[in-house]
Amino acid sequence: MAGSHEFKKDKEAEFPTTVTESRSLDSGSNEPSPDSFQPYKLYKRRFAGLFGLFVLNVVAAMGWPWFGPIANNTSAEFGFSLDEVNWLGNIVCCVYIPAIVLIPWMVSTCGVQRCCYIAGLSLLFSAWIRYAGTAHSLSTSGAYALLIIGQFFSAVAQSIYQVLAPKYSESWFGLKGRTTATMVVGIANPIGGALGQLISPLSGTTRHSILILGIISTAALPCLLLIGDKPPTPPTHAAAQQRRSLNSIFNDFFGSSKDEDSMTTREKFDFVIVVLVFGFFMAAANTFSLLSAQYLEPYGYSDDTSGLMGAALLLAGIVAAIVTAPLFDRVFTRHLAVTAKILVPVMGGLWLSLIWVVRPNESGGLFPVFAVIGACSITLLPIALELGVELTRAADASSALLWGTGNLFTVMFVLSESALRAGPEASPPLNMHKAFILQAAILCAAVMLLVPFKGEQKRRAQDEIIMAQRVEEAPTV
Repeated sequence: MAGSHEFKKDKEAEFPTTVTESRSLDSGSNEPSPDSFQPYKLYKRRFAGLFGLFVLNVVAAMGWPWFGPIANNTSAEFGFSLDEVNWLGNIVCCVYIPAIVLIPWMVSTCGVQRCCYIAGLSLLFSAWIRYAGTAHSLSTSGAYALLIIGQFFSAVAQSIYQVLAPKYSESWFGLKGRTTATMVVGIANPIGGALGQLISPLSGTTRHSILILGIISTAALPCLLLIGDKPPTPPTHAAAQQRRSLNSIFNDFFGSSKDEDSMTTREKFDFVIVVLVFGFFMAAANTFSLLSAQYLEPYGYSDDTSGLMGAALLLAGIVAAIVTAPLFDRVFTRHLAVTAKILVPVMGGLWLSLIWVVRPNESGGLFPVFAVIGACSITLLPIALELGVELTRAADASSALLWGTGNLFTVMFVLSESALRAGPEASPPLNMHKAFILQAAILCAAVMLLVPFKGEQKRRAQDEIIMAQRVEEAPTV
């Protein structure tokens, strides 16, 4: 009974990370002690950190599509051109390009917790620099400069919180919760986008809208106190390993890696496919969020209706992800690649259908199309992030590459589609029909990339084997 009491009392202690180390600590007895067979551990405070990261991700993401549904109102109120309004969203995407390199370095240097504080400070700066740009005394160029700077700081916060999702889930959650945790933080970004598209057109003038965004951003900052850096004892074998850096991934691709855990040729091929497919489809969804009013208003849809359609895309996806992510943790644990091969062609077909579905008085058809697109897209979001980690064994580095590529493609999509906007003499004026054709062609080509895709989950397989060995070798207490 005394041994059992000590076992319960030492609940939060750190334990060895391998069976061999466990035994060596108790070499003086024939039977290993019960404590030595607890190399991995889950902590309840992981949920508080997950909640904090979720809220901050939601709020940071709201600023990115905020001006999409009110693009025409912003243009009229401040005197900006539509292309200048589009750049208020594009600047967020551009920040991700240097973030590919900087954020993994920041995580390795500062840790998860300090990175979150840096992002929180950036979120605070963005809120009130952006609001300073609403002063009536400013010139058009002065107001635009402050709005762009505010959006830049918002992008810094958003990129850090997004990239940290797989790293946090790997550090704090076990095999039966890792994909779900990645999903929770991953879908926080589209939830923020949905809320941004819903709130911004309902807030009166553009200036009032920006003030409301500043208040929301400031109110979320206490959630920083909930996020821990890493647990005293890792939850899985993967979490216990020394992290692979972004540089190690580049070394894998250029053949100079000396790492025993380096990527195979097959894994490198599959990772390139994941990056490209994720990037193209993320860019399509992001571009719709930014250009929703410009897509739909020429056909007679109001700002409110455009915002609701964008919200329908994102909210339907959120519901689908909440339902499916636990299934991938507990039931379909080895079916991430198969799921991608099923859902990506469905999405490609639906984006293609917009060439014919987007027309006047067709809201009854558009809402279901965008809802199914959202359900497929956001279900695939945690799947893609987890596949990136499975193939590279580098959580923050693979996440940075995926998000960075998606945002780079978003900038390319927005610029290309804006250039394809019809003139005022077209029928209807300023329509985006050619943009739908370009987007559909790219996405249907991306679907074909998945034909040779395999997506083997070696990280999960290794974790499952080691966990099974621990259960078999652990003594009965």
